Amino acid sequence: MNAKHIEMRGVRKNYRFFTLDDLSLELAPGEVMGFVGPNGAGKSTTLRLAMGMIAPDAGEIRVMGHAMPDEQALAKRDIGYVSAEMRLMPHTTLGWHLDFVKSIYPDWDGGYAAALVKRFNLRPEQNARSLSLGEHVKAVLLLALARRPRLLILDEPTTGLDPVARHEVISEFMDVLRDDNRSILFSSHNTVDVERISDRITFIDRGRVVESSNKEDFLDRWRRIHVQLPPGATLPELPNIVSRVNDGQFITLTTNRYSEGLRALVGPNATDVQRMNLEEIFVANVMYHREVRGS
Repeated sequence: MNAKHIEMRGVRKNYRFFTLDDLSLELAPGEVMGFVGPNGAGKSTTLRLAMGMIAPDAGEIRVMGHAMPDEQALAKRDIGYVSAEMRLMPHTTLGWHLDFVKSIYPDWDGGYAAALVKRFNLRPEQNARSLSLGEHVKAVLLLALARRPRLLILDEPTTGLDPVARHEVISEFMDVLRDDNRSILFSSHNTVDVERISDRITFIDRGRVVESSNKEDFLDRWRRIHVQLPPGATLPELPNIVSRVNDGQFITLTTNRYSEGLRALVGPNATDVQRMNLEEIFVANVMYHREVRGS
């Protein structure tokens, strides 16, 4: 059995106005995890911990089998990291960056790099200062992918991209996953991108993991049930209801454990049962856990 590409156990990181609390995370080879949370939830902090950029105050982190941050140099041989904040050196060309990265990494795939240059409509002679935001992100992604890393760690890589550029970038991520030995940890607050490529979803909010599960499990379990009650009627107590919105005789129930048994308990007054998309599930999940925690 292959070792996990990322293992985080009971990780804690304290800042003055923010704490990442008791975070546990696993990423297996061949798996794509969408790491979803609002701005300030702790996504970037988690990824920087995984990269060894910062040290945890408590807990254990192993990436590619190496303890982080002490063994980060060994781990990073197999990691490609892309962040929306990354920038190329402004007074050099894309070709200079290609040659520089190639000189460092022995697994550099020149043929793949050339294919990506063409696919992303880039030119090696382009000066970094002349690149648009979308071109900059694609150039940084190219430099990471052409190394053929076994693990991609992506921190909001599609932020600010136009729809066409986002499609190109996401398509390349999906192409990477044709190799079952490679994996991606994809941090984003854009649930459309996450839903498209991920097979596992982890929700984080205010420094805590809210829930982590297989994507299809999320989509199968969460439902909205619309109910119209006749005058004087009431609903019985129902299990696994995380939200209830009343509008006179009309009630909207949100459940995180839908079943035909629950549907039967609601009875003939249920007018419709709707599936929810990942964004709706994320918002409902976070709001429910905030209410439970009283924060």
